[in-house]
Amino acid sequence: MKFRLTKEEKSWAFYDWANSAYSIIITTAVFPLFYKAAATNAGVSATDSTAYLGYTISIFTFILALLAPVLGTIADYRGMKKKFFTAFFILGTGATAALAFIPSDNWLMLLVVYTFAALGSTGANVFYDSFLTDVSTSERMNRVSAFGYGIGYIGSTIPFILSITIILLSQSGVLPLSVTNASRAAFLITAVWWLLFSVPMFRHVHQIHFIEPEPKPVVQAFKRLGNTFREIRKYRGLFLFLLAYFFYIDGVGTIISMSTAYGSDLGIDTNSLLIVLFVTQVIAAPFAVIYGRLADRYGTKQILYVGIAVYTFVCIYAYSMDSVADFWVLAMLVGTSQGGIQALSRSYFGRLVPKENSNEFFGFYNIFGKFASIMGPLLVGVTAQMTGNTNAGVFSLVILFIIGGIILYFVPNPSRYEPVPETP
Repeated sequence: MKFRLTKEEKSWAFYDWANSAYSIIITTAVFPLFYKAAATNAGVSATDSTAYLGYTISIFTFILALLAPVLGTIADYRGMKKKFFTAFFILGTGATAALAFIPSDNWLMLLVVYTFAALGSTGANVFYDSFLTDVSTSERMNRVSAFGYGIGYIGSTIPFILSITIILLSQSGVLPLSVTNASRAAFLITAVWWLLFSVPMFRHVHQIHFIEPEPKPVVQAFKRLGNTFREIRKYRGLFLFLLAYFFYIDGVGTIISMSTAYGSDLGIDTNSLLIVLFVTQVIAAPFAVIYGRLADRYGTKQILYVGIAVYTFVCIYAYSMDSVADFWVLAMLVGTSQGGIQALSRSYFGRLVPKENSNEFFGFYNIFGKFASIMGPLLVGVTAQMTGNTNAGVFSLVILFIIGGIILYFVPNPSRYEPVPETP
């Protein structure tokens, strides 16, 4: 039977189309190169500038990790989820646009504004992820989550192509723009794309699972968090999964967010990096959907192991990476698995959580993911500075995938994790 998405599921998934422009242009491609150029012009060494970027990622993820559980718990009250989503959405789009107006020689201010943009993007995603329980059912979540990542990769290629075209044409003198201003145009394109294509999410996605408001919601939020921790044995499988996720998603996020910095340190030119990243996006789109289909057939946990195995190999191979060809190989391998492992982690968790408390538990989901994102970039930064070798920093991430894979083995596999029948 053909799998058909509802209007709500499509509108929810379409936010991936909108927000993925930020992921590729700001997190992965144009901004890191823009920042690296600014830091280099200011006399900062390549290794140190990569480390500072890693430290910045650690700082904003630490802030969000502290906020996510409490805000998520409050957002479980009727009507609050969309309000929190909107607040972080405005912060993210506004700060992304503001990047275009930072002087190109002020690398420190670039990192500060990037921190606010990242807080907005990742904060909005906390509530976006939890809306999965409002728009879909347990039986459909693998496909819906994977579809979101799939169209996200497709959607991100459009503003990415437009951005790199402007940058390349400015480099060749066809456009009367400096490369610096061309990069700034890319930041504005990202903000506009993100804003415009989020409209279906705001119009058609609504909170349908909630708890009724209570007096002193902040106090009650802390009480509910306390009750959850006291009853942690009741959610043993859920928190064991989160512990595994803590480790393996750390490696995934670190590789994605710092990939262009790695390539730059290898001496790969900007044009080659942008082309590699574009092809990676194209490959990632169908593979995210394939992961969803395979999970329905063979089981989500089993396919998660496929993604972990691919990333483990990437880290090992990266240790000897010294050419553009090596970077291409690693990028293509990452493209086959980055969307799938994230999509299945999201749907796997969504099938476990109590729907009326989805924000509280997705707050935990994100705090585990974000605290993990502190450790990965920090590990890479410290290792790179100690050894003077960025490759060694990437290789150090292998331990995170190994630990995550071992813990995942012990996660209970009840019937709700098993493959589900295809829904018409």
